Amino acid sequence: MDRRLLLVDGSNLLFQMFFGMPSRIVNEQGKAIQGTLGFVGALRKIIHRVGPTHLAVLFDGEHENARAALDPEYKSNRTDYSQVPEEENPFSQIDDVYAALDYMGIKHTETADCEADDLIAGYALTYGKQMDMVISSFDSDFFQLLTDRVSILRYRGKDTVIWTPDSLKEKFGIVPAQYADFKSLTGDKADHIKGAEGIGPKTAAWLLGRFGTLENLLAHGDEIEKPSTRESVIRNTERLRRNYQLISLSAREHLPFPLEELEYDRRETDTGEVLRGIGLRGAGEASGPEGH
Repeated sequence: MDRRLLLVDGSNLLFQMFFGMPSRIVNEQGKAIQGTLGFVGALRKIIHRVGPTHLAVLFDGEHENARAALDPEYKSNRTDYSQVPEEENPFSQIDDVYAALDYMGIKHTETADCEADDLIAGYALTYGKQMDMVISSFDSDFFQLLTDRVSILRYRGKDTVIWTPDSLKEKFGIVPAQYADFKSLTGDKADHIKGAEGIGPKTAAWLLGRFGTLENLLAHGDEIEKPSTRESVIRNTERLRRNYQLISLSAREHLPFPLEELEYDRRETDTGEVLRGIGLRGAGEASGPEGH
């Protein structure tokens, strides 16, 4: 049997489900469960679609961020959920999500000294040539990990999309190895990373098509014909190099689980059974709307 590793960006999926459910849902004890309900339902559908032999769900832990130390503006636009009321806080249901994963026999962990992106990249770069791999996340940083054996799943029920190197080439005109360079030039509003002024996706793709890499572009910036683009690249050289450090993903020496511990023996359960199994009585049998 071919091996296939499914890596789920747990924080990303929890936020998607918590804020994507049509309303706040409580069980018969009055406990809010919509995030857990949506998470379990979506995860079951992702598993059914991918059919993994190995599986891990990775979450961002609460700790200092090394990237923020490099650039204080990094993710400074994100909400501080320690100051948010429980009914608006996805993390208020995180313990129930962890209990559900335990019930389903799925390995999971929080990061202790990095971001979940880094752990997922570590697995992809360490094992991506040995087995097929699917990363479930809407975080576009993972596009740099795409290969013939590593794909990205963006879950939206019946509108779920699978990204491959061909998808990236068709959409942006670049190859996966150029994605961190591309995003360094254009910036990333979601992570509060500012790119070079006047350089959008088409210009970034054209520059990389000509110069290949960000470093080669910076080394030959004076050869850019268009004055405004040339001046923007030269003026932002330091920022662009810092952006690349923020965006690029690399292999990690220490991964939380050895591959053999991630073997997954899928047991058919419905969402209602899982939630009842962790003590959320009255959760019902629903698994969330198909579009979420």
